[in-house]
Amino acid sequence: MPLTCVIVEDLQVAADYLTRCCEKSGLVTVQAHYTNVAEALEYLNKQAIDLLFLDVEMPGATGFELLDQLAYHPKVILTTSKSEYAYNAFEYNVTDFLKKPFTYQRFLDAVHKLNTATETIATPNHNDHIFIKSDGKLVRLKNDDILFMESMGDYVKFVTNDKKYVTHNTIKHLEEKINKQYFIKVHRSYIINITKIDDIRENDLFIKGFEIPISKAHRAEVIKRLNII
Repeated sequence: MPLTCVIVEDLQVAADYLTRCCEKSGLVTVQAHYTNVAEALEYLNKQAIDLLFLDVEMPGATGFELLDQLAYHPKVILTTSKSEYAYNAFEYNVTDFLKKPFTYQRFLDAVHKLNTATETIATPNHNDHIFIKSDGKLVRLKNDDILFMESMGDYVKFVTNDKKYVTHNTIKHLEEKINKQYFIKVHRSYIINITKIDDIRENDLFIKGFEIPISKAHRAEVIKRLNII
């Protein structure tokens, strides 16, 4: 199954070349192309993708500013004409750095590097469900059904609208696997479904009658993710 990708590139000729490389390879499907960070962010925070081809210098904001504001972490291949951004690429843990102009073979090397690093084409973050082991069986939970997850030492309690499940796991491990479009860590012991928040009072949030603390370390990120008017 091909990787889904978005191209963020302000030069049309460069975007067209990258699109042709994707099509020729058969390894990558281009979902969209944006010429600025603002429009790209609006799409990306609503639609999870596997891979982001990202130019650095664009009108209004840089590619690195886009990564700072993105709600989840797709794989990233930077495309830029300036070598001085290589250090920043390392800091942002991008998969590869394509210096323009690059060849089709160099493009293939970057994509193959990504596949080798991830071991699988589709990452768990883009699924609409997760499987957990509870009471000796695997249970399929839809993301939309999960209200929150609570740490219980070496176990995690999953709370849904009508049932609770306990599984041998850790919040830290789950944080790497969950779909970050739905979920956010609000406390060292809690991951919540951000679409289920009813209200926030001081340093606590409420979901279907459950009171969940927001730690000082996570409060800014929670507020950033909410649609406040």
